[in-house]
Amino acid sequence: MKKTGIFILLFFISLAVSSQTISVEEYINIYKDIAILEMKRTGVPASVTLAQGLLETQNGNSDLVKRSNNHFGIKCKSNWTGASVFHDDDERGECFRKYGNAEDSYRDHSDFLRNGSRYAFLFGLDPADYKGWAYGLKKAGYATNPRYPDILIKNIEANNLHQYDLPETGETAGVKKMAILNEAGEINHAEMAVNDQMNTAKNLESIKAGKTLFNRLKAVYVLKGTSMLAIATEFDITLIKLMEYNDLKSDGLLKEDQWIFLEKKLKQGNRDFYIASHNETLYNIAQTNAVQLASLVQFNNIGEHDIIKKGTKIRLRPIEAHTDSKRKSSENKFHQVQLKEGLYAISNKYKVTVQELKEWNNLTVDALKAGQQLIISK
Repeated sequence: MKKTGIFILLFFISLAVSSQTISVEEYINIYKDIAILEMKRTGVPASVTLAQGLLETQNGNSDLVKRSNNHFGIKCKSNWTGASVFHDDDERGECFRKYGNAEDSYRDHSDFLRNGSRYAFLFGLDPADYKGWAYGLKKAGYATNPRYPDILIKNIEANNLHQYDLPETGETAGVKKMAILNEAGEINHAEMAVNDQMNTAKNLESIKAGKTLFNRLKAVYVLKGTSMLAIATEFDITLIKLMEYNDLKSDGLLKEDQWIFLEKKLKQGNRDFYIASHNETLYNIAQTNAVQLASLVQFNNIGEHDIIKKGTKIRLRPIEAHTDSKRKSSENKFHQVQLKEGLYAISNKYKVTVQELKEWNNLTVDALKAGQQLIISK
């Protein structure tokens, strides 16, 4: 129920944020669960995300965040196609990204770091190394303020934000399965089965109110050891459909924490490519990017069980269909004159006039030389 309360609180905050001042404690309480989910999805430490949010939004009270839901001061850049607002920063009237809600801003921030080549080295750090992340962000050029790392570290330590980087942080933490021994020191499989059922029940309690939009699809973040059948039952979806939505070939208990989609994933991603931050499978990448596994296999010519090495670029979209046609069109704009070939024969071949050929090639005479390159269309 805690997560439900957070999202209700987020709703009311969004209505009143323009007229109310939010304290540091309130900002952390409102957004920490989103930061934790993003940490699990992309590997960006929740402490660093929250510290950046506090700094960039003046604890949630800046004019920019009130007008744009932009919690991290991310500017438009040339590849941004969404809504925007203009705000004075390093220069007057700079373009900043605008989001529909805070969740979208947090998600875009994670993707911005995860998929930016200059930030790739950060994902090789220990996730608990918030100081390394703070100095690394400055080194990578995230901010121009020379005190940026010190401010982030101060925010983290003063507010104990590094507690959210721990593996069992917040309500997303599950119950660890333990081998239960009988009096003879042997594993009591019957009691372990009961324990598995209890784990599934407790995990489901934590995700009942957790249905959210992940890459614009209905999804829940589910812990290792949770039963697929229990998830299907909870959300009134047939087990076969749920498995199909998530590219799973066998049911049972999940082998790892992951997003489970409650509707069919997309045939292509929301950006051109994804850069692996550690050794992953194509299936993992399909789940973290909400793309059908078969599409990734087709786009990348990689087996679905192959291990993807860190730094590998994985296409999330097909190569534009018109790329080849454009290339062919470009190649066909020129013609190499053959022996004894004249303007009249070439004009007939390409359905253009002799006069056009002469104009396009600045020819003053009709004579041509073998091997000469002629422009034959414009």
